[in-house]
Amino acid sequence: MIRTWLDVVAAAACALAGGSAAAQTPGDAPTRVTIDQAVALALAHNHALAATRTTVDQARADEVTAGLRPNPALSADWQVLPWSTSSLTGDVGLSYTLERGGKRDRRIDAARDATAVTRSQAADAERTLGFQVGSQFIAAQLAESTLELARDNLHSFEQAIEVSEHRFQSGGLSENDYLKVKLQLLQFQTDVEQAQLARIQALSDLRQLVGRDALSADYDVAGAFDYRPTGAKLADLHQLASHGRADLRAANQAVAAATSQHALADANASQDVTLSVGYARSDGDGAATVGLAIPLAIFDRNQGERTKTRVAVTQAEQQRAELTGQVMTDVDDAFEALQRSARVVEYYRSGYLDISRRSREISEYAYRRGALNLFDFLDAERTYRTTQLGYRQALADYLVAVEQLRQAVGSRALP
Repeated sequence: MIRTWLDVVAAAACALAGGSAAAQTPGDAPTRVTIDQAVALALAHNHALAATRTTVDQARADEVTAGLRPNPALSADWQVLPWSTSSLTGDVGLSYTLERGGKRDRRIDAARDATAVTRSQAADAERTLGFQVGSQFIAAQLAESTLELARDNLHSFEQAIEVSEHRFQSGGLSENDYLKVKLQLLQFQTDVEQAQLARIQALSDLRQLVGRDALSADYDVAGAFDYRPTGAKLADLHQLASHGRADLRAANQAVAAATSQHALADANASQDVTLSVGYARSDGDGAATVGLAIPLAIFDRNQGERTKTRVAVTQAEQQRAELTGQVMTDVDDAFEALQRSARVVEYYRSGYLDISRRSREISEYAYRRGALNLFDFLDAERTYRTTQLGYRQALADYLVAVEQLRQAVGSRALP
């Protein structure tokens, strides 16, 4: 079953309310969030998205304006002529414009179609925000995993330095080689500091996306930073995107809105009738009047607007066709990126991670017992560090590719 954005919001809200991994007290912001909870919180608390959603209310207000009828007009005047005889002359009248051509209905249709487009555009902003939150969440996970690796590497190398110092003191290691080992410590210490900074910044940026008030200042991300293969097929993804992309839905609605505007332009070509009634009194004599006014459509028949709106329909159709192709291209690109990044992760997991770990363990064991020279030991340390960092980056690229595919199809639930 395909879950919509609302499904995600409801599911995550239930999870937060149940107090599972969030470890929160009632009324407090969560201190640990999963990726789905982070997306749900962002959809509820992100200020930029809230501002975008106000455009829907503004469009609904335009519907009210479109449905308004013309106001009647009341007129009155009187004269006292001449001043010496105090002769009183006056009249009062009421006029009302009768709209012809179904203008009011066409205005309402056009406003409603415009609201539908605006609503879909707001939904598309949710799709974009979901990708941004998901990508930033993965960046936070990557930073934490990198920090854990950096601390482990630092701890391991500090132990190696203790061995080197012991060998130096006992004469088994030259001072120059010992100093080279000490200099290598700077790289591992720098790795820890950089990883700590990356984690702090990633969590801060994620909190900004979600909404600063929605998360506690000392919150953390929860969930496995691991490889989870997906068996989605390209044909299924194309079908899901054709139904799930809010921007494509907006493009379809834009064609309907342009058609409504053209119908309104045609209706505006009809001339309105102004009906008036009045009463006039002069020197004690009174008379009732009835009037009817209609413009003669000799020159202005709204030709320009009718032509422009007709062309706008063609424009909307071309934009829809272009976006339809772009949506399918987005799916193709995201699917291919997912496949390639999955292969890279699988390369690492096929044995290279174990090889690098085993090589470091053997090198460290041999170096501790004096069976391996310094340069081979340092080389094994660098290789292990590079391999582990490369794997974590490849894993993050894969998880971001999954988020990219979710954005491309317009749903967080992949088939």
